[in-house]
Amino acid sequence: MTWLRLALANLGLSPLTSAVNVVLMGLGTASIVLLLLAGSQLSETLSRDARGIDLVLGAQGSPTQLVLSSVYHADIPPGNIPQREADRWAGDPRVGTAIPLSLGDSVRGFRIVGTTEAYAALYGADLAAGRFWDRPMEAVVGAVVAESTGLDVESRFAGAHGLAATSHTHASRPYRVVGVLEPTGTVLDRLVLTSLESVWTLHEDDGGTAQQDEHADDEADHDEHDHDDDEADHDGHEHDDGDEADHDEHDHADGDEAVDDGHDHDAEHAHADADHEITAMLIGYQSPLAAMTLPREVNAGGVLQAASPAVEISRILQLVGIGFDGLQAFSWVLILTAALSVFAALYGSLRARQVDLAMLRCLGATRWELLTVLILEGTLLSAFGVVLGFLAGHGVMELLGGWLASARGVALTGWTWTPAETILLIGLFAVGALAAALPAVQAYRTDVAATLAEA
Repeated sequence: MTWLRLALANLGLSPLTSAVNVVLMGLGTASIVLLLLAGSQLSETLSRDARGIDLVLGAQGSPTQLVLSSVYHADIPPGNIPQREADRWAGDPRVGTAIPLSLGDSVRGFRIVGTTEAYAALYGADLAAGRFWDRPMEAVVGAVVAESTGLDVESRFAGAHGLAATSHTHASRPYRVVGVLEPTGTVLDRLVLTSLESVWTLHEDDGGTAQQDEHADDEADHDEHDHDDDEADHDGHEHDDGDEADHDEHDHADGDEAVDDGHDHDAEHAHADADHEITAMLIGYQSPLAAMTLPREVNAGGVLQAASPAVEISRILQLVGIGFDGLQAFSWVLILTAALSVFAALYGSLRARQVDLAMLRCLGATRWELLTVLILEGTLLSAFGVVLGFLAGHGVMELLGGWLASARGVALTGWTWTPAETILLIGLFAVGALAAALPAVQAYRTDVAATLAEA
């Protein structure tokens, strides 16, 4: 205990120098800790969100964009695909699971996804309250959505086109929340789920409304196109009540006005339309052998694109890793700078304290005890810097994670510990000890008689 107090007292003789060494070591440590936490959690999040998804079928374009938009909901989808074509591949014997997705709208920045209950089951999601939808315009919200927006069972909200808060809203057709999901720690927490029919019906209505606004003068001259009366006669086109076949013939005969009539159809009629489109189809293989043939056949068809989340994840992590490697290299430069600063401080202190060390030898201190004191001083400087760096790194990650969760939907936390941090901790203490090694050896070799004679 005496030697520890002596080491602390020696560091206190030059507080500014000691503080600079601690700050330098802390900055380098915090930078590496921050990168380790971000890299580890980002990789884990990407893998967790892609769990059970072997292939994504979507519109042709960038496969990375397709995966980012359909699996992670972090980008705009490249386009839509015919549902009929996607269903054809979904029925392939090599496919085990097929989950359709229809994107396009959002509520307060959270994406609304038209899908089936199988999408929630993919992530093992359970209901915290309410139930799943059983009719159009009913929705189930994720845990983060419910917490951020205050939406609960029986709440109503209007979807906005796209992801921007200022986008056009479908105020005339609000959704009704019928369920809230338990937290899953996946992308599902940040989504609003509804049926495919809801998305189709809503956008058919929106398309009809837009066309009404564009041709308002023409509609004023055609009062017979009443959207509240599907049974009205149209200039000699007679059809029986409830006869959907004759109604379809009328839609084709009227050309552009068919869009106006289309927004009055109910969900069953919309679902029966063979020309419906979806954004993507999430595929799970029946067996690993499907990975060898299915993507190549889909891409060769020229209609759809098949993208593998595993391949795109590796590509994303590789791109991100290049930046991480550069930042880590810079962090290690800071740590080496701190180590050199520790060495310089201890070496300069040693030269100034040669007489004091010689007096300690005269008072009975052994060479090994002097060696221990100098190494202890270097280790203490490193320890203070390491503690400061770890606290700062985890604290900044927690603050950054809170901001990213609300602004970008990326869940990161500082309340975690990675195996790489243990290795880093040991390495940093070793760097501090090595920085103090040369001054300590110099103290060990101090010639007491010569030093006192020179004094």
